[in-house]
Amino acid sequence: MIGIFDSGIGGLTVTKEVVASSDYQLLYLGDTARTPYGNRSQDLIYQFTVQAVDYLFKHGCQLIIIACNTASAEALRKIQQEWLPKNFPDRRVLGVIRPVVEVAAVESITGRIGVVGTRATVNSGAYDRELKQQKSSLKIFSQACPIVVPLVEEGLQNRPETMKFIRNCLRPLKAKKIDTLILGCTHYPLLFKKFKQAAGKSIKVLDTGKIVADKLTEYLVKHPEIETKLTKGKGHRFLVTDVTATFKENAQKWLGQDIKLEKIDLQ
Repeated sequence: MIGIFDSGIGGLTVTKEVVASSDYQLLYLGDTARTPYGNRSQDLIYQFTVQAVDYLFKHGCQLIIIACNTASAEALRKIQQEWLPKNFPDRRVLGVIRPVVEVAAVESITGRIGVVGTRATVNSGAYDRELKQQKSSLKIFSQACPIVVPLVEEGLQNRPETMKFIRNCLRPLKAKKIDTLILGCTHYPLLFKKFKQAAGKSIKVLDTGKIVADKLTEYLVKHPEIETKLTKGKGHRFLVTDVTATFKENAQKWLGQDIKLEKIDLQ
């Protein structure tokens, strides 16, 4: 079983693409009681992420995708290097930053790449570091757009002011003449069409969910020792730390199917 973790609903953008490209059984966990993570301290983000990863491993997951850019930026490396070897040495935890960065470095023609994300993700410098590792000549311009996550979580993505917020967020990046845009938060692809419209035809907006799903397929081909342990089937489960009507409505609309939410406690 593959675990997919996010602070809220955003990870469903990755879930949808993984479901479309494979037949592995998935266990989704959204920490809806404590979303958003973007304004939390690094220590608290790490604590919350470890609680979620530990829960998913103890409930049968062999591989976990941290489908939350904030958690990937602030907690993934420490989990991979310190926590995982001590607790679940035969399991794997992957993030969403590296896969997107690898594609962005190749796709950008001018080498001028924009990144939008939560304050925590932008302040961590994770995308800057990863992109520079891919190609040192790249010019990276980052912009925090903290208001987008609450809008999505509250189901307000179709309100007129949402487009205004997105345009304002992208204005500084467009002024830098970027040709590629990374949506550095898995909530943002829920507004992919709006970001694409606001970016304009000269900027390529990367589809984070599809990229992560494609890279997962490549990873499992290279790591049969993990792939052979994964269960297959359509019995996907969806766990949340707080059940809200908004989450269920948006999740069903995005996934195109009825889902049952199971409430759990991570503390």
